[in-house]
Amino acid sequence: MAVGKREGIFKYKTVKGPLHKVPALVKLLLLLPLSVFFMSLSSVYLTAGIIAACVCAFLCRFTLREQLTDLKPAFFYTVLMYALSVFSRLIDTWNTFPSFSLVFLLTPNPDFLRISLRLVLIIQLSSLLFRTTSQGELREALFALELGFKRFLAKIFFQKKQVKTENRFSGYIALFLCFIPEIFENWTFINTAWKARGGKQGFAKIKTLTFMLISFSMEKAALKAKALEARR
Repeated sequence: MAVGKREGIFKYKTVKGPLHKVPALVKLLLLLPLSVFFMSLSSVYLTAGIIAACVCAFLCRFTLREQLTDLKPAFFYTVLMYALSVFSRLIDTWNTFPSFSLVFLLTPNPDFLRISLRLVLIIQLSSLLFRTTSQGELREALFALELGFKRFLAKIFFQKKQVKTENRFSGYIALFLCFIPEIFENWTFINTAWKARGGKQGFAKIKTLTFMLISFSMEKAALKAKALEARR
């Protein structure tokens, strides 16, 4: 059976939208302040932010499937944390069994809802960044940011020294950021191959695919390292 094409998480979208026209450096500089600001919001404003991010994604021509694909990590994390919270509440109220309410046991607490909404909104911001910014644009923005910071420090503290144009620190950061979508893309590829070969869900899948993901990702990282070393 042929392996079908699947949408990767945080994969760059070539179809141009409004955010594609915004310089990558501006998007990078806005990402951290916006994330910190959103972390301080209440659940009502977080919900409004999620809706606004969805509208922005549609304006950037993201399909519903692409948006839901990017939210998969938030979904799995939320389900896991919800299961743990229910288990913890069950242990705490076990002595009162069977008098405690099942509704009380399964109702998530406000803190859990707020954390989940924060996670969804932060992932949406990351999706807007990665899907509207190519790896080359990200790399150039980080290089410009590091160079500008060096010039600022040289102007204040080291006026007589020449600013080095090497961008090793931002290069490492760029590699790390650009490798995040590739890891998800690798997982999508091996997961699709697993399903195409009739593989089933369960511990065997997790054990096999996790090893393959690590091995495949390390191999690609080694190839990138060799390519960078050759360019130097």
